[in-house]
Amino acid sequence: MKTIEEVVAELRKVGHPAIDYSLIELGILTDIDLENNKVDVVFAFPFPNIPIADQLINSVAIPVKNMGLEFNYSIRGMNDEEKTMFMTLESQGWKDK
Repeated sequence: MKTIEEVVAELRKVGHPAIDYSLIELGILTDIDLENNKVDVVFAFPFPNIPIADQLINSVAIPVKNMGLEFNYSIRGMNDEEKTMFMTLESQGWKDK
């Protein structure tokens, strides 16, 4: 049986493909819950219809499933404070500078 701490530790390793920060650090991956071997997460995206949404979701789903757990997610938009933090980290960590 996995613990929430083990799940979060594994998900802290999931990085953004274009920004040198993890999805947790960027505030994209939020509200991680574990109950009955099912992981529920919330993706907070800075803008609607981001083109790599499926890629980001799959980058989290794979390690969760590799831990033998079910994966469920929901999506919401970032609030202004979250978006400001994301944009700051994006400018600092953009890989193709």
